[in-house]
Amino acid sequence: MTRRPTSHLRRGWTTGACAAAAARAAFTALLSGRFPDPVSIAIPRGGEASFRLALAEFGEGFARAGVVKDAGDDPDVTDGALVIAEVAGMPPGWGIRFAAGEGVGTVTRAGLALAIGEPAINPVPRAMIRDALLAVAADNDAPPPDATVTISIPGGERLAAKTMNARLGIIGGLSILGTTGIVVPYSCSSWIHSIQRGIDVARAAGLTHIAAATGATSERAVQRLYDLPDHALIDMGDFVGGMLKYLRSHPIERLTLAGGFGKFAKLAGGSLDLHSSRSRVETAALARTLAGLGADAITVQAAGNAAGAAEVLALAGDRREALARLVARQAREVALATLAGRIAVEVAIVDRNGEFLARTGG
Repeated sequence: MTRRPTSHLRRGWTTGACAAAAARAAFTALLSGRFPDPVSIAIPRGGEASFRLALAEFGEGFARAGVVKDAGDDPDVTDGALVIAEVAGMPPGWGIRFAAGEGVGTVTRAGLALAIGEPAINPVPRAMIRDALLAVAADNDAPPPDATVTISIPGGERLAAKTMNARLGIIGGLSILGTTGIVVPYSCSSWIHSIQRGIDVARAAGLTHIAAATGATSERAVQRLYDLPDHALIDMGDFVGGMLKYLRSHPIERLTLAGGFGKFAKLAGGSLDLHSSRSRVETAALARTLAGLGADAITVQAAGNAAGAAEVLALAGDRREALARLVARQAREVALATLAGRIAVEVAIVDRNGEFLARTGG
């Protein structure tokens, strides 16, 4: 994923905010006979958001409204998706309950903020929907609502295949997410959320060993090595720092970090965000390491002037594996320091063919 400066990028709305707006419009129509368009909702950190309706329908005892999600300039897989809320009246005492419609997943594993069998509508979006319905009831001098709110995203099951939901045990579709109601472009908040929920699921399952990889090639290599179940695998991408900091307060017995030489050269240098826009490989440091391994002056100078880690590794020649081992050890020390020594850590450096260049701490 390419990150861009966020100062001039347009923010968008979470699926949770869209679901709350659609639910408010549907419940308003159920009470008053008309759909407000646009419809406004309060967002968690203050202020309001306004949404145009893309769908407005009445049925026997229910109303349904839909909002097209606008993720702003964020490359969100749900950008442009239709988020539908159906509100159906229920007998007194029912309260407000939630259901998963088409394209919204169901929780099948422990460790998430929702019980097994619940629709994957997260706590903050649920609270936003409840608040929206209570506000509509108050505006119409009606008692607190007794209703079932069903959230649907047509095509959501197909979109969910591009997310980590299945690994988290969310089956059948997408999660309704959002803690602020606002999508900040390129903040990758949904990715970080998935990393944290993946750790929660692994802990709840009683796993003692998880593996976090920077990409698919390194993940496959570790899975071949240890035959770990899917829910022991964390797709951390570039967010090694965020993952390690979460593990520090939510520890597990053993962690394998797997990735390419360039990514772990950054970690070895102290960088906790491995993205190319946030950190860079210090080829001068790698050149000094090569010198310590006995490389000649010409090779050391070429390494210091190299364009990147791959070029340094190629220049290392028969010192390639020794260089990778030293980088792995240094990366492991950074990880252990970030974790405050609470977890046994292994670092595995994997080449582009999926072969191990170095392993340390295993």
